[in-house]
Formats: sequence, C-alpha cells, structure tokens
Amino acid sequence: MNRQEKAQIIEQFHEKAARANIAVVTDFKGMTVEEMTDLRAKCYEAGVDFQVVKNTLARLALKDTDHGELSEHLKDNCAFALGYEDPVALAKVLTDFAKTSKKFELKFGCLEGKYLDADGIKELSKMPTKPELLSSVLGTMQAVPRNFVSLFANIERKFLYALVAIKDQKEQGEAA
Repeated sequence: MNRQEKAQIIEQFHEKAARANIAVVTDFKGMTVEEMTDLRAKCYEAGVDFQVVKNTLARLALKDTDHGELSEHLKDNCAFALGYEDPVALAKVLTDFAKTSKKFELKFGCLEGKYLDADGIKELSKMPTKPELLSSVLGTMQAVPRNFVSLFANIERKFLYALVAIKDQKEQGEAA
C-alpha cells in the first residue's frame, strides 16, 4: 500500500468517524470469512459501518474527532463499528453477534466523546432502540386524547342509559 492509498484511507475513515456518534472497537481475530460477511450484513441492516483499519492509520484518522480517545487503546487486531443515528442499535447488533460467535469480542468504544468499556457497550445494548422509544412516546401522547374521548363517551352513554330508563319507567307507568 503506497502513501496515496494510505492517505485516502485515513481521509475516508476520518470523515466517517467525524460523522459517527458512536464508535466501537472489536477483536475479530480467528473469525472466518463467512462470519465476517454475516456480521457486516447485520451491521449494514442496522445502518452501521463495520471495517477493519490498521491501528496506525486509525490513530491518524481519529485525531480531531469525538472518538480521538480510542487511539491510545488500540492494540492487536482491531475492527471499527461506526454508528450514525441510533447508538443502541449498533450496541445490540454487536452484542448479539458476540453471543453467537466465540471469536468475536467487544473491546471498547466511545459514545459522543465518552469512553465505554465492553460492559458499558453491553449495558447500552439493553436499552430500547430509537424506534422503540418513539413508539412509546407516541403511545403515551395518544393515550391522553383517547382517554379524554373515552371519558366523554362514557358520560354520554350513561346519560343515554338514564334517558332510556326514564322512558321505560314512563311506558310502564302508562301501561299500569
């Protein structure tokens, strides 16, 4: 790999890392091509970039980003997962894959400039994803008007029952 290719890799990775709100470093040593392909497919579905970058190039690329702190922890084989929208989705994909693969391992990460160890990433994966949170908020927002309408419907219904009872009572009084 010549200098120009390295500079291009650094520039591309820097641009991705600068946009990402979460970056997770993983160990992929000993994984098969099929496992890596499966992991990349799952990451792609979740909107996550997963790529292997040499540590020296990654250190240069991570400078002046929120994830610059990761540079000092890079050792051995490293692959980077970068998430742009939902950090929980990234954590869930990687944690679930780590459960099924014996050779894949979460090392550490950085969420919006804050360092996370492997346990922190696992804890993040237990949180609800952005769509789950949005549906919960929407359900809560819809509950108030729904309950309000239901309350008035019940009042009208009870009023109608009272009128029907009065009518039935008058009809019985006339029949007697």
